[in-house]
Amino acid sequence: MKLLVINGPNLNMLGIREKQIYGTQTYEDLKAYILEQAALLGMEAEIFQSNHEGDLVDRIQAAYGTADGIVINPAAYTHTSVAILDALKAVSLPAVEVHLSDVTKREPFRQISYAGMACEAHFIGLGFEGYREAMAYLAAKRKDHN
Repeated sequence: MKLLVINGPNLNMLGIREKQIYGTQTYEDLKAYILEQAALLGMEAEIFQSNHEGDLVDRIQAAYGTADGIVINPAAYTHTSVAILDALKAVSLPAVEVHLSDVTKREPFRQISYAGMACEAHFIGLGFEGYREAMAYLAAKRKDHN
């Protein structure tokens, strides 16, 4: 199984930004964790991060016909990007939303997830573990359909 793991703006600043919310682990730590967990689940994961909305949309569209599922942490674009929502809907791949922090307990504007409207599962506030849970969800779904 091939997964595309997409990370949105400012996730490349993990370990530097708002340590009280995101902790001290770096983006490099996150990438290593994702690849390790994917291997343990018997899957291949491609990781993509961008601070630019159009780059994220382009990468989602490029997943059509090349990936079996998408794990996405749209970060700040969660609450603003209809373009990412539309791209996820267009490719019709199983998608799962992940957030490191518990956005449900943060500022009111963080309560809306446009991207999440195209996702069939959500793992929120679990830190890095949310990515493993998302990948395991997609692996189990694929197993159930085979």
